[in-house]
Amino acid sequence: MHYVIDQAKSLEATVLYRIDGTGSKFIVRATATGLFSALGHNPTISIADFEGEALVDPESLEKSSLRLAIQASSLAVTDDVSDKDRAEIERRMHHEVLESDGYSEIVYECSKISASKTGDGEYWVALNGELSLHGVTRSQPVSVRVKFNGDILHAVGDFSVRQSDYEIKPISAVGGTIRLKDELKLSFDIVARKG
Repeated sequence: MHYVIDQAKSLEATVLYRIDGTGSKFIVRATATGLFSALGHNPTISIADFEGEALVDPESLEKSSLRLAIQASSLAVTDDVSDKDRAEIERRMHHEVLESDGYSEIVYECSKISASKTGDGEYWVALNGELSLHGVTRSQPVSVRVKFNGDILHAVGDFSVRQSDYEIKPISAVGGTIRLKDELKLSFDIVARKG
């Protein structure tokens, strides 16, 4: 009986925050390597279509959880390149790398959280969740600076992903003399609102 009461109290204390995709940014950076990498392109890719929610326990952030879903087809090159190069990079990214038609959604789920307060309404948060990408699910730690301001949650951070961990084939050009490094750098600046 006490467990049921405690669980009900915990749910009452939880606050739902929904990610505001229009006020948020999520970027992927890839780096060229190989013999002629100086001639290559280090693509910067924006993630335009993502949504999610955080269930936050303000009394104990460790009891919070997060779910974020990205539409793989929404990834787009943001660099200053010709329309022809942009179209080719995006075609290869969606058809050869992400295989977006078969793996349309990228999902991050986390309920293992540790947090330390760094200021008034500010926290350093360590997420230890699972990333599902290209049909593979793996543990993915993410460090985040979180700030609560009224009805708004603001989260900023970055992390790295190795494509080979998700059975993604490395992409190359010019007979393999230019290729992308296995490691991708991701950064985010996310706004979520109570609701």
